[in-house]
Amino acid sequence: MEPHTHFIEQRASLPRNMIENTMFEEEPDVVDLAKDSTALEPDEVVYEPRSSRLLVRGLGENDLDDEEEDYESSARLLGMSFMNRSSTHNSSSSPYNRQAPPRLCSCPSARMLVVGVFILVLVASMAMALYFLPGCTFTKAGCGKANSSIPMEPSYPNSTNGELFPWNELRLPASVRPVNYDLSLTPNLTSMTFTGRTVINMTILHDTKRIVLHSSELIITKATFQSVEVKVLEYKPWQQIAVSFLEDLKVGQVCVLTLDYAANLSHTYDGFYNSSYNDKTGAKRVLAATQFEPQAARKAFPCFDEPAFKATFLVRITREPGYITLSNMPQAKTTTLPSGLLEDEFEQTAVNMSTYLVAFIVANFTSITRNVSNTLVSVYSVPEKKEHTHYALDTASTLLHFYNTFFHIDYPLRKLDLVAIPDFLAGAMENWGLITFRETSLLVGNQSSPLDKQLIANVVAHELAHQWFGNLVTMRWWNDLWLNEGFATYWQYTSLMTEFPQLDLDNVFLGVRFKAMAKDSLNSSHPVSVSSQVTTPEQVSEMFDSVTYEKGASLLLMLKTTLPDGQFRKGIIKYLDNYRGSNTVTEDLWNSLTQVLPQQESVSDMMRTWTLQNGFPLVTVSRKGGHVTLTQEPFLLSADNATHTSNLWHIPVTYVNDNCSSAPSSTLNVSDSVKWLKLNYMNTGFYIVHYGDEGWATLIDALKTDINTLTPHDRASLIHNIFALSRLGRVSFRQVLNLLDYTTNETETAPLTEALSQLSSSHHLGHTDCAFTFQDWGEEESVSRQELRSVLLEMACIKLDIYSIVILWCSVVSSRIPGDLQQVVFSTAAQADLRWLSLMEAYSSTTYDSEKRKILQALASTQDPRSIVWILSTGLEGGIIQTQELPLVISTVSDGFAGHLLVWDFVKENWDRIIEKFPVGSYPIQSIIKSTTSQFSTQTHLEEVQGFFSSLKERGSQMRSVQESLETIRLNQLWMDRNLPTLRIWL
Repeated sequence: MEPHTHFIEQRASLPRNMIENTMFEEEPDVVDLAKDSTALEPDEVVYEPRSSRLLVRGLGENDLDDEEEDYESSARLLGMSFMNRSSTHNSSSSPYNRQAPPRLCSCPSARMLVVGVFILVLVASMAMALYFLPGCTFTKAGCGKANSSIPMEPSYPNSTNGELFPWNELRLPASVRPVNYDLSLTPNLTSMTFTGRTVINMTILHDTKRIVLHSSELIITKATFQSVEVKVLEYKPWQQIAVSFLEDLKVGQVCVLTLDYAANLSHTYDGFYNSSYNDKTGAKRVLAATQFEPQAARKAFPCFDEPAFKATFLVRITREPGYITLSNMPQAKTTTLPSGLLEDEFEQTAVNMSTYLVAFIVANFTSITRNVSNTLVSVYSVPEKKEHTHYALDTASTLLHFYNTFFHIDYPLRKLDLVAIPDFLAGAMENWGLITFRETSLLVGNQSSPLDKQLIANVVAHELAHQWFGNLVTMRWWNDLWLNEGFATYWQYTSLMTEFPQLDLDNVFLGVRFKAMAKDSLNSSHPVSVSSQVTTPEQVSEMFDSVTYEKGASLLLMLKTTLPDGQFRKGIIKYLDNYRGSNTVTEDLWNSLTQVLPQQESVSDMMRTWTLQNGFPLVTVSRKGGHVTLTQEPFLLSADNATHTSNLWHIPVTYVNDNCSSAPSSTLNVSDSVKWLKLNYMNTGFYIVHYGDEGWATLIDALKTDINTLTPHDRASLIHNIFALSRLGRVSFRQVLNLLDYTTNETETAPLTEALSQLSSSHHLGHTDCAFTFQDWGEEESVSRQELRSVLLEMACIKLDIYSIVILWCSVVSSRIPGDLQQVVFSTAAQADLRWLSLMEAYSSTTYDSEKRKILQALASTQDPRSIVWILSTGLEGGIIQTQELPLVISTVSDGFAGHLLVWDFVKENWDRIIEKFPVGSYPIQSIIKSTTSQFSTQTHLEEVQGFFSSLKERGSQMRSVQESLETIRLNQLWMDRNLPTLRIWL
């Protein structure tokens, strides 16, 4: 079924005679921002197009009539015009009104003289105080600007030795540019320490008396500048060091700074850290690896640790003979030192890199290799798991060829290593030429299920996409992180849907878009491209969230489906070609896309409304006969309705109906015979649609009459939208249940998993019985069917108490459980004490990483309080359960009825230990906060959560994820008040 598409384009003005009888006419009030002297930060500006034009694309491509009319939409009308009313201030209505002084004179009394003298003294004192205060220009934000007529003396902090540190900002000065790093490192895997020497060749861009760079937890033992020893100052709170000079370093000067240092290998998961594992004999093996994103390269070597400070790198690593070393580039030579140690030297990087992409590893790994398009692709693992690397090599080889071809730019390095590290916090890290992974994200056995392979393919595709988006072209600063992560997320799905269609990634991508909306509907969300106020390490870490990843990818999908065929790809190639080796901001992307459009119409006009403000629109459909009116407003879940916004979006609207014969016009007109209308075809747009009572009724009737009336993705979209509208209070929960009645005939994965996800989020499980009856235990070829079967059986086990699964498992222990059923079987078995102990033994002995993780989730799903306390404590300690798995353990325990209160108490009591292992603001911390608080729905818990995090201060009180958790609890309260009575009747 061909969808109709409405493209909403901005225009400076509209022609006359556009729409009749749909709204009132009046001249809009306009504020000329160009005349406002107050500069606004990007996320302070609400970009709202003054007017727009509706185009309809259906089976053909048709422009509207040229005769259109200027009008105002009361900040709500979609598809016709999006004007924002801004109040103007008449200059004559200034609150500062002068009155003519009285002209009569009289002799003052003594009392008046005293008062007068007192006032004069007071005024004089105030004037003197103001004179001696630093100058200030008062703005809307208060005393925010220094008065240019009276220069303000900058205030500098004290360094560790008591001297003034010569810099007072978190961001580094732009006066010095590194050109090349020569790094030499000697790790000692016995003492868990390392020494290093960093030689930085740099260029002076502006006259300066200081060089400021980053260093964290490094002890600088010696420093020389141009071979002359110099003193290094350190300011630890900002992780900065500096060298000051009496005379200016001059523009264009090329100079060399050499720093010798020593440090401990990190015991957390960032910087240059140590790790260990047990080999097949049970012996403990140690290794050292790096994780530098977002701001941890400074923990391994002194550097200019910001994305825009790109340079080349030459790395040398000293090791014991029993180890190998890896870095971004191929190994150039190995030298035997007098001590008997070996020094491996790697080729200098062939490309300029940001510091967070540098990587090195010292370990006892083995590999398999393949040559792909003049690039040697290798997958490394511990020797015992070498046979689990083949699928990753096959996948990486296929995807490397795909990206080389699709982007018209070949991968620029001679080698590409994918390394499975036994103890690794992130899922993976895209270091250029040396991508590091968790073992569970890279290794998969021959007998693993297609669902397990789907996970591996997803992670590999994401990290390989980064070699272009993030490595070749890098965001200038972390506020535009979506240019890295949004693109990598988008291309991971696009590439796999093209090269591995059997993995059914289209359903996964749909679920990802729903997930992004859940976070973005909260007040605590943030724009995809935020202001430059992202400065502290915590603020940078918090950018790694579903808005940056999933919403960013969703907006790219929407843009791709909006642009004419092939233009999106041309624009992306243009973007990569224009900025290869450089850093970019979001506007550079829009400019590149605009350059390839036939009319060079501005992509920025549309997309700025999506990237520079948080949230997304709710589109409401109202219909009178064949006349359809569309209006928009922000979709914002707010328990107290405290936030009112006038945000508007430039929305590309797509739709289908039951005859698809609508003719384009200046309004959305359909034939009177059309029974139903469904907007947002295939859910490619990032918005929610409300059809009104009558519109929902017609869609529900259509689905009950013929379930194939709509595509599975459109059916899932309706389920997602009506649940969202229920939380917003726009539809009753009875209407939600009316729609769900059709699912007794539903067999497709996308709609059923969305319905079950929505119901289970409130622990309300229903409509699984009919679907459950046709599930079996045999091998299932379709990945999406495997996913559906796993979800349905898990729900059924919880709802129907089907412990016969445990009996079935016991009876077939000699045969292998299908991979997609392992989780549900293990989780059900874990509810029995004896089986829980058996699973614990299996967890310790299994060599299959995907199976090991499923067993761990099963162990954490127990309802036994003693087992819950043990698994939480063991995960925090590390050892039997690696600490990297603690967020997963906490999340799984939180899902259980018995565990969600225990785990909240555990987090409160162990908060300081937790943030020692996971940085404040990092994704694991975000996950822990969300999972432990998202089920709360009472005022008591709200006050408890608020009180706990408020007490943390710099240890986590200001995190965005805390505000999100408080908002979620308030919304849970509101939802329960609205819907619990109806739900009880239905159940």
